[in-house]
Amino acid sequence: METLLIWIIAAGLLLVFVVPYFLRHRKAQRKAETALREVEKQGGPQPASLHPVVNPGICIGAANCVAVCPEKDVLGLVAGQAVAIHPTHCVGHGLCERSCPVEAIQLVLGSAQRGVDIPRIQENFETNVDGIYVIGELGGMGLIRNAFEQARQCIDGILREKRSVPDDAYDVLIVGCGPAGLAASLNCLHHGLRFVTIEKEDIGGTVRYYPRRKLVMTHPVKVPGYGKLSYREVSKEDLIETWEDIVTTTGVDAHIRTGELFTGGEQRDDGCFEVQTNEDTYRARRVVLAIGRRGIPRKLDIPGEEAPNVAYSLLDPDQYQGYRITIVGGGDSAIEAALSLSDQPDTTVRLSYRKDKFSRLKPANQERIERAITSGDVTFLPETNLSRISETQVWYVDADGEEHVLPNDYVFIFIGGTLPTSMLKEMGIVIDTKFGEPISA
Repeated sequence: METLLIWIIAAGLLLVFVVPYFLRHRKAQRKAETALREVEKQGGPQPASLHPVVNPGICIGAANCVAVCPEKDVLGLVAGQAVAIHPTHCVGHGLCERSCPVEAIQLVLGSAQRGVDIPRIQENFETNVDGIYVIGELGGMGLIRNAFEQARQCIDGILREKRSVPDDAYDVLIVGCGPAGLAASLNCLHHGLRFVTIEKEDIGGTVRYYPRRKLVMTHPVKVPGYGKLSYREVSKEDLIETWEDIVTTTGVDAHIRTGELFTGGEQRDDGCFEVQTNEDTYRARRVVLAIGRRGIPRKLDIPGEEAPNVAYSLLDPDQYQGYRITIVGGGDSAIEAALSLSDQPDTTVRLSYRKDKFSRLKPANQERIERAITSGDVTFLPETNLSRISETQVWYVDADGEEHVLPNDYVFIFIGGTLPTSMLKEMGIVIDTKFGEPISA
């Protein structure tokens, strides 16, 4: 009787706990397999930034990596092993790598087919050029928390150095005021260093150009002179508002020069750098480059592209209510901009893309843009290339080589950007191309 009771209890526990777990596990695996087949059908992922690679000879299918990834769709279980399904969606948290019990995951840059250019940097973030440092996205590590931590370590390392600085030079000149540049500025201010920060646009960097309401994944960070930011997820608007409060509260804005474009620099005989911008020339003993990887927007090189109604980023879709807009591009940035603008009343949105269909989009973006095109909220112009732009019209060429003209008010171009590689090389910085290698390799 007791044996039967034990078997009944065991069977009950099996039904309550084990079977549901198995069913959920199997459902998740089928979903991952379907997603992977779809990605492979589109040509396979070719990530250009930091992403995970799983060693199938080591992976035991514990699924810790899948569970801890905040992006949710980067990794999945296929045939009992972890697989990078959407590596292009990875933002470099590194939680998957740290959670693996058998060290089967490694974060790498680029792929065997697509190399990624990255400055050669040491553990203290100094490049091969004595006195020039690289932090944040330019060095291959995105994410706000990473940027703040790298900035702290970089400035702490500079403080430990014993380098003489002439009276007419800054201790540190920082290029860029996105997350990494702002964090470096705050750390310099906190430690009483003489510094100046130059930013070609405005405080916030790349984050300012995310579409409205897009959430930015982050982790708690300690801000010198301000306090702890404890949120893990925040809207772009709230994050920018917080940063503006940090800037005014700490007084770091007195050291930041916005609207100045870094154009280059060279090291003089006394060890200081002479740095040029479009507005001024500065002398500094050390230069911290925090310019991100968005770099210089890639252009179409067509007549009219320099007109005032052409832009390469979208700050506030509300400003474009009632206008006729053409967007160029087929990546997530172009899609998100098109969707944001199509939400505006009486706004006409056209999406010109050189291919006949989208590939490697985030699943949510893929679904939303397909719905918007089907409903007519966005007009899709596949296999087209813009040929001319004016303030009231736009011309494009279709797959048959025929040119068409449409009435148009604004053009937004989202076809990527180019790193200032040549300028970095002129400064003596060695650029390595990573083909699926760790940053430190």
